[in-house]
Amino acid sequence: MKQITSGFSLSALTQATGLALRAPKTALTSTLIAAAFVSAPALAALTGGIKGKVIAEQTDQSMAGVTVIATSNVMPKPRRAVTRADGSYDLPQLKPGTYELTFTNKDGASQRMTVQVLLEQTSKVDVALSMTGSNTEVITVTGSRLYRQGNSSLTNSLGESAIEGVPIGQDYRDLLKLVPGVELSENSILGPSAGGSGVDNSYGFDGVNVSLPMFGNLASEPSTHDIEYVTMDRGGAKAVDFNRSGGFAINTVSKSGTDEFRGGVEYKVQPKSLVASPVGEESYELDKSWLTASLGGPLIEDTLYFYTSYYRPEEERSNKGTAYGEVKNYKSVRDEYFGKLTWAPTDDLLFNISQRMSEKTLEGDSIGQFEADSVSVGGQTDQDIFTVDGSWLVGSATTLSFQYSKFELESGSRPDTELSVQPSLSAQLDINNLEQMGYFSVPTPLDADSGYTAEQIAAFNSAANTLIEQYGYSENGVKKGGGGVGAYYRYDSQDFYRDSFELALDHEFSWGDSYHTLHFGGQWSEGEEVLTRLSNGWGRIEYVGGLDESLEQGSSTPVIYRAFVEQMSLVDNQGDTVPSIISSTETLNFEINDTIEIGDWTYNIGVMFSQDTYYGQGLRAKSGTVSGYELAPGNKYQMYQTDWADMVQPRLGVTWHYAGEDSVFANFAMYNPDTSSLARAASWDRNTRGEQEIEFDSNGNIIYAEPRGGSSGKAFEKGLKPRRINELTVGTTKYIGSDLVVRAHVRHRRGMHFWEDMPNNARLTDYSGLDVPGIPADIAEQGLFIDNLDAIREEIGGSSYVIAEVPGGETKYWEASLEAEYMGDNTYVNASYVWSHYYGNFDQDNTTATNDANNFVGSSFYGDGRGRYPWDYRYGTLAGDKPHLFKVYGYYTTPWDANVGAYFVFQSGKPWEKWHGTPYGYASDTSRYAEPAGSRRSASHWQLDLNYTQEFTVYNDVAMQFRADIFNVFDRQTGYNNNPYFDDENFAEPRQYYSPRRVQLSVKVEF
Repeated sequence: MKQITSGFSLSALTQATGLALRAPKTALTSTLIAAAFVSAPALAALTGGIKGKVIAEQTDQSMAGVTVIATSNVMPKPRRAVTRADGSYDLPQLKPGTYELTFTNKDGASQRMTVQVLLEQTSKVDVALSMTGSNTEVITVTGSRLYRQGNSSLTNSLGESAIEGVPIGQDYRDLLKLVPGVELSENSILGPSAGGSGVDNSYGFDGVNVSLPMFGNLASEPSTHDIEYVTMDRGGAKAVDFNRSGGFAINTVSKSGTDEFRGGVEYKVQPKSLVASPVGEESYELDKSWLTASLGGPLIEDTLYFYTSYYRPEEERSNKGTAYGEVKNYKSVRDEYFGKLTWAPTDDLLFNISQRMSEKTLEGDSIGQFEADSVSVGGQTDQDIFTVDGSWLVGSATTLSFQYSKFELESGSRPDTELSVQPSLSAQLDINNLEQMGYFSVPTPLDADSGYTAEQIAAFNSAANTLIEQYGYSENGVKKGGGGVGAYYRYDSQDFYRDSFELALDHEFSWGDSYHTLHFGGQWSEGEEVLTRLSNGWGRIEYVGGLDESLEQGSSTPVIYRAFVEQMSLVDNQGDTVPSIISSTETLNFEINDTIEIGDWTYNIGVMFSQDTYYGQGLRAKSGTVSGYELAPGNKYQMYQTDWADMVQPRLGVTWHYAGEDSVFANFAMYNPDTSSLARAASWDRNTRGEQEIEFDSNGNIIYAEPRGGSSGKAFEKGLKPRRINELTVGTTKYIGSDLVVRAHVRHRRGMHFWEDMPNNARLTDYSGLDVPGIPADIAEQGLFIDNLDAIREEIGGSSYVIAEVPGGETKYWEASLEAEYMGDNTYVNASYVWSHYYGNFDQDNTTATNDANNFVGSSFYGDGRGRYPWDYRYGTLAGDKPHLFKVYGYYTTPWDANVGAYFVFQSGKPWEKWHGTPYGYASDTSRYAEPAGSRRSASHWQLDLNYTQEFTVYNDVAMQFRADIFNVFDRQTGYNNNPYFDDENFAEPRQYYSPRRVQLSVKVEF
């Protein structure tokens, strides 16, 4: 695991906080600010706001000098504002929650109202206040409870009631089903497509970016039990909160302590007996349960609140016995702890600090039908999310805010049986105890049709039969070969780290007839992957029996045993081992945005500037060389850096409020997505981290060892333009009373400048004699990507593949959407229909044989020879295309304290196409298109999810809650991900199915 050295530490913050609590207010303030800003250098702000105007009830004229006070149980201290000359007021940097607003004029007349503030949204409250008198009027709701302004023209925000009232599930990934216009995806790793690639979505957890560095997919561990608010941005972004998403951006904020002590315990189960049988299986075999406990309240009245929780999901399965007998059961256990402090030392200062720690262990995860129990594989995942954020209201019109976050995900598979033997090129293989040396593949005897001589067959079978008697499995009293014994062969550790720091300054001012909201922001972020692969003992061991000769040049020594050992496990003569592969990406973002209000018009003018730097391993800069480098195994080097001028991302928008809050809007935005795997995929040290093929004689002595071939470092084409998404949005919003809002829009996106590793001579590929179109003439005439690649390889080695811009690579997306959101006193409904078309010739979601995985972005099958180039039938409908998507969800609270929730979705099937290598002269069909992309489509899918929650008051403030969730009520297990391999006997058959009907039951006690 990585040892991290940082200028910021939790202990240092604790000490600073302790000193601050014992100091006067001025010292307290400066101490915390100092602790935040001297830290070693997030996704988005964790607050919302309220704004509006106050007019005189009698004359409808604006009222200046009215005091506005906002109080909430989630805010330790109230927030105040005074209306300006035009009667307007702003209350920024409010924690999401329900607020009571008190408006008081100079004569003492006052009025109270309640309003809900959602994450990253500004709620609008306009008030007609009496000019005289001292009566106080209390109004529960004012104006449109749905009117909110976010950081995107296509934004949706939900609070705890909607999150808990709708049947969604326990994992963060389940929240994605609530995003209007985004498909219901059964993927466990790759994100859903939303007008862009699934790897270009942005996921925030308390403002911390929890997507995997360099892969872009959502880390699997975050859950929903602590999430109180969620906001979803699909397009039309401002230059606020550093949004570079080529898909959609989602952010959440966790629950916080309040001014009252509150807690609860919940236990939820999903027994296998309440899950329908999956297609192709006799029955469902997994038992699941979830235990959740939480407690929050004040530590210092009106100053410091706390919140803490514990979460324990468990999964168990009785594994079937194998040919070797009984095996251990599968078990997954996770313990997650969360703690959060909310501190308001003064009315103008607000800070949050939180730490989430999760530990997950697996055992019995994978055991083959012909493997012994000892070869099972398990795993361990540790996740830590730390964040501290704060805001300072500098006067009535200026806000300074910051956030520091640290994300750590240390994960990997590990053998359930760990061996003590240490492989070394000076050691010997103990052939009498092969089951203690690694994973041993038990041989099977050769027959006369094997192609070997009778003498070879006899010699092989003589020793093979002895091994079968010792290590084989029994069938009808006879020992058989072909199984596996010993222990799982490898430790596979893949650790991810991200440190991020951002600072923002917001200032509001009037200039003539216009009102401006200026925003300045800066963000630094570093993502890192540490990859370690170690062999368990000698790794994979096989019996060769003299059928092969040594790989050593000039040798004719017969090989009896062969082992495949990870190079990182081998100790050399000096006792050293090959270090881990460390790859990192550093990102800098700066943004400026001005929101200008002039009468009924609002203009948004903003721009974001970015720079990405990729760091690989294995080279060192050296002047006077062709490449600019020299070989330096283990050394970190700057691989590639984008130009600031190439990553200028304008954000321009206009909104006309033609009648009250009803409006039409238009927005243009450019995004440079930051996800790229090239820091590792193109790293020079990548080839030195593969396996060693080690040969042994009949006594276990090493004959020869040779590294197995693998991918090596790649040079970059000069003048690369970073991947870019251009977006245009036009829409309208109509408010129907205070409960219903309808929004319609049309959106277009175009993606370009895609990077991929391709043969340097890809544009000169020979298609002669093949009955396929071949290379377009305008592309063929461009020649090599890098003219002097041969000279570079002669100097420092590397691959014949290079990182280049995909010739003519592009994606296009059209979307027409109609959405409606209704919020009544006891009811919430969100309904949306989206027609869309996603097409082009570069499909990041369909670049490998298994797409639901952490695949390289920028290094895949795409572009790897004939059949995989952009001109090889790649232009067509892309995998994420969903022409029709209808989604409705919501809840209703009954008069008898029950909640009924529902979720319904209908969506088009998944596009696919035929893969066939023969037209291109290859035997392999993998990712070789034999017809235009997306020529076929799987069946459309619909499903209904329901839940029912009943609450009873047990004693005073103690309540008990019973809940049942039914997912996929009608058990619609629609098939998708059809087999594209034309030469496969299961061609066109679905390889996956939507999850079966399942029932979850829970009981909860709250106090």
